[in-house]
Amino acid sequence: MIEARYLEIDGALGFVEIISPETHSDTEAPAVVCLHTAGQSGVQWRHVASDLAGHGYRVIVPDLPGHGRSEPAVDGPVTSLVTYGDWLGKALDLLGVERPHVIGCSIGGKLTLELATRPQRPLAGAIVMAAEAGLGRVNVNGLRRELEDVAGPSRAERTYLGTLASVGHAVPEPKARIIATMHKREDPEISSSDLIGWGTHDVRDRLGDLTCPIHLVAGAQDPWIDAAAVEDAAVTINADRPGLARYTLLDGVGHYPMEEMTDFAAVAAEWLNQLRSVLLAPVGVLS
Repeated sequence: MIEARYLEIDGALGFVEIISPETHSDTEAPAVVCLHTAGQSGVQWRHVASDLAGHGYRVIVPDLPGHGRSEPAVDGPVTSLVTYGDWLGKALDLLGVERPHVIGCSIGGKLTLELATRPQRPLAGAIVMAAEAGLGRVNVNGLRRELEDVAGPSRAERTYLGTLASVGHAVPEPKARIIATMHKREDPEISSSDLIGWGTHDVRDRLGDLTCPIHLVAGAQDPWIDAAAVEDAAVTINADRPGLARYTLLDGVGHYPMEEMTDFAAVAAEWLNQLRSVLLAPVGVLS
């Protein structure tokens, strides 16, 4: 079953799509929140959400403020991923969802790290894709200057070509062009503000506060991140809490695994099952 809901959060309406499995009731199915990338919306999960629900998960796909079908934040475009994290917490409260799994990509990946390191609201598990624990690799000052001229007509083409450059070489050209065409629908003011949040967000000093097992994922052809830094974060986590973190490098994949990989729902379901097994394992036998 697919449900669309508008939630009033901080004086504006936020849109959430919920896909429930036919084999479980809402109260029985574990919840997984899927977070989109900078400037985009839950439409990025259109090829994944229903299939993931078919694996027994209640899939929750929000549009962050100012994205997709959500109204903009009343104070204007958001430049802090901490603010987005607070908004997501309020959305989950309104939906009555406690301790979900969260899977996010790019700023959604950084948001997943933000949520996973909040002891006051523990998660069941976290899958962080295309994101480092440290500062994002962008020129924040340049982005702030670009906001003054962000509506120029060439911006859509820059988004289109930039997306093509961020997709892995294993993706067939027609599929890559569809991904890029969908991405250039973004609001450039929102996406530039998101990237400021990406470039200034850092949870390296909070990794010890992780509330759940975590799976860090990098595309081998992702130009936005340093895969070695992602792997180092997993090593750092496991040095303090052995077995809590996994790391996967995806060959032939760029910055958007859920859009690039045709079998992503099955892969994600396996990752989620692995996280659930870690969570349920007795202390001392995490693997």
